[in-house]
Amino acid sequence: MVFSSMLFVFLFLAANLISQVLCKTTRTKNIAMLVFSLVFYGWAGPRYLVLLIVVVLVCWLGALMIESSRTQRIRKAYMVSTVAICLVILGIFKYAGFLAGNLQAIFGIPKVIPEIVLPIGISFYTFQLLSYVVDVYRGEVSAQPVFWKLLLYASLFHQCIAGPIVRYQDVEKDLETRKPSLKEISNGIGRFTVGLAKKAILANGCAAIADAYLLTAKAELAAVPALGVLLGLFAFTLQIYLDFSAYSDMAIGMGLMCGLHYKENFDYPYTSHSIAEFWRRWHISLGSFFRDYVYIPLGGNRRKKRRQIFNLFVVWFLTGLWHGASWNFVLWGLFFGLLIGLERFVLREKLERLAAPWRRLLVFVLVMFGWLLFKYTDMSLFGTAFKGLFGLNHNGFSSLAVGLSIKNNWFFLIVATLAVTPCWKALRQILRNLARQNVPCFWVNGIWEVIQPVLLLILSAMALAGNSYNPFLYFQF
Repeated sequence: MVFSSMLFVFLFLAANLISQVLCKTTRTKNIAMLVFSLVFYGWAGPRYLVLLIVVVLVCWLGALMIESSRTQRIRKAYMVSTVAICLVILGIFKYAGFLAGNLQAIFGIPKVIPEIVLPIGISFYTFQLLSYVVDVYRGEVSAQPVFWKLLLYASLFHQCIAGPIVRYQDVEKDLETRKPSLKEISNGIGRFTVGLAKKAILANGCAAIADAYLLTAKAELAAVPALGVLLGLFAFTLQIYLDFSAYSDMAIGMGLMCGLHYKENFDYPYTSHSIAEFWRRWHISLGSFFRDYVYIPLGGNRRKKRRQIFNLFVVWFLTGLWHGASWNFVLWGLFFGLLIGLERFVLREKLERLAAPWRRLLVFVLVMFGWLLFKYTDMSLFGTAFKGLFGLNHNGFSSLAVGLSIKNNWFFLIVATLAVTPCWKALRQILRNLARQNVPCFWVNGIWEVIQPVLLLILSAMALAGNSYNPFLYFQF
């Protein structure tokens, strides 16, 4: 079940919200939310649900033992053991096939590569639980004594399969005492419908264009004109942001409707002036996780230059590997690590002398190239697409089909491009400011606040009803 489906929006989510209204105490609200979350996660198969419960049980017991231990040495031993067990479980389900494939390619063993189905969202909920265990060890939060409450934290259907990665300390109080105000409910509905429209209309539209040109058959990809490859890559660049940020919008919106406050996960990263700034704005919850639980414990920026470079290498190797068990993801992570290293240690002064528009354009082009590496797990396909950008496949610059595609989609692509910038947010704020000073604007703003969620919901439903093409890129993680 996905957020951007008629079943979820008009049945599952509606029933969940009704249950939250009918339940009078926080305890009953939490129990109802847990039931809905387990049904949601178990929708793809009960075996995934069993695995989730096992990982939560390990972390629940580990945190209790950490908190009850009298000496620092024993506390650390429990923390390391718990983290290790979780990482081993993650490694078996996500990386065993990748490791076996590489061993087979080098040494010829094993003869048969195990086919292990990747549980949906395992990377997200594992990292959430790891942050909880480490925070208990650090004394930043108290261990949760009630197992089902920790299970609720890990399985909250708003964010357990696609993020954002929510830390226990951010929602601990909400889980114990939450009573959403009418303003929060209104803001949550608005945020959810914006995310739904962003996904159903814009992201899916960009996906159709991207998939038409970034093909997965090598011979066909080699024949795509250079402008077609560029068009497909540009559409994919828009798609991956609109797709992932839309799910974060919907998660944050659903949380607000229920009195849960999740932190922002995106901050218009495509307007960044540097690669480092891009990663402070993109998938913020993942970046902050690696900063607080890997980079800083390794020494961060407090060490000498050589050690800082090593720390960056470790973080970006793990960032790439987190995204998938394939060498293209590792290279994609190291690519960004290299760019950040060059920005910090080699090119800082030269980049600062560039005018802001040129810096933004440079960052966008480099990020777009990174997404091409991210797109193809088959490196030969990446090579073909990369050469195709420069016409090195004898593929020509353009064609009648590419020209027609641009002509037919230029307005849509402009709207989608504006959607990845803060221009709509700025216009919205201007209208709100005017509403405080002008009576007609006050009424226009008030009417728009009411009709916008309804309008976006209707448009999204129309898009979903007429389109069975509804991919979601981050389910693989």
